[in-house]
Amino acid sequence: MTETSNDKTAREGSKPRIRNIAELARMAGVSAGTVSRALAGKSLVNAETRERIQAIAREHGFRPNQMARRLRTQRTGVIGVVIPLGHERRQHISDPFFMTLFGHLADALTESGHDLMLSRVIPGDDEWLDRIVDSGMLDGALVIGQSNQMDAIERVAERYLPMVVWGSHRAGQIHCTVGTDNRLGGRLAAQRLLDQGKRRLVFFGDTGAPEIADRLAGAQEAVAACPGAAEIVACSTHLSNEEIPEQVAGHLNALGQQLDGIVCASDVIAMTTLRLLHERGVRVPQDVAVTGFDDVPIATQTVPRLTTVRQDIAGGARAMVDLLTQRIAGVETASTIMAPELVVRESA
Repeated sequence: MTETSNDKTAREGSKPRIRNIAELARMAGVSAGTVSRALAGKSLVNAETRERIQAIAREHGFRPNQMARRLRTQRTGVIGVVIPLGHERRQHISDPFFMTLFGHLADALTESGHDLMLSRVIPGDDEWLDRIVDSGMLDGALVIGQSNQMDAIERVAERYLPMVVWGSHRAGQIHCTVGTDNRLGGRLAAQRLLDQGKRRLVFFGDTGAPEIADRLAGAQEAVAACPGAAEIVACSTHLSNEEIPEQVAGHLNALGQQLDGIVCASDVIAMTTLRLLHERGVRVPQDVAVTGFDDVPIATQTVPRLTTVRQDIAGGARAMVDLLTQRIAGVETASTIMAPELVVRESA
């Protein structure tokens, strides 16, 4: 004789599983609407009935159909985290800054009850962001970095409210950003070198990204205001781990003795620079002082330890999620500009 599922359930001593809300409603002696509201924790259902329905659901292993709920609410529960790499196509998500910010975003999204979908995008046309936000898969989007995609981001922001971008803020821009005052950060870094008596400064970074361009502009302002300091030399340096060593080595070879201070656009560039200076027998900070930018956790592990400009990455991640939550609810929000902090260690 063939054993039925009910026979098996009885033999194992477990309760039969409830397959849908209608079955649960019949068992509880209430309407399907009452069950739906009770499972959602709505106060429209009195506490005693709500607790009884939830207890029956637990006893019989019932889980609401999340897809059906999302269809009713027109919400997916998913937030897209997008990293556009227009100006630096060989950069990886494993970059310490990306991983630090992404980790904090993931924590904040989980705490707010959202799932997340991560996309590393190398833009091939002007509509890459349109395809993401129009996919129907997301409640909103968090974009890490503007890269050289300001026009695409601005165009989408004109029609799509639930989007927040980590990056620089420009007067009159449409899209909502959270980021550091990069111009001030660059000024703080260069001023630290100038205060140490350094006068022949260079800047390592790729100004194709607005954040990096602002850091260079700030460093230039500090140098311009310092009597006796030459104009700072800008050396294009990508953020790809594969390219940084070769490019920094080339800059050091070309500059020779024509530098005594280096303003690096990121901690990753600064850490590579420290290693290459050490290999050349250059003393840091005595011969050449070096500053970074970001203050990612690994920045404290260099020898000498890295002087850098700290961005409040954790606070910024929380601000991004908070602003996105408001924008999903239809609220227009202003950009958030955070103050940078100079962290003085041994390299400058």
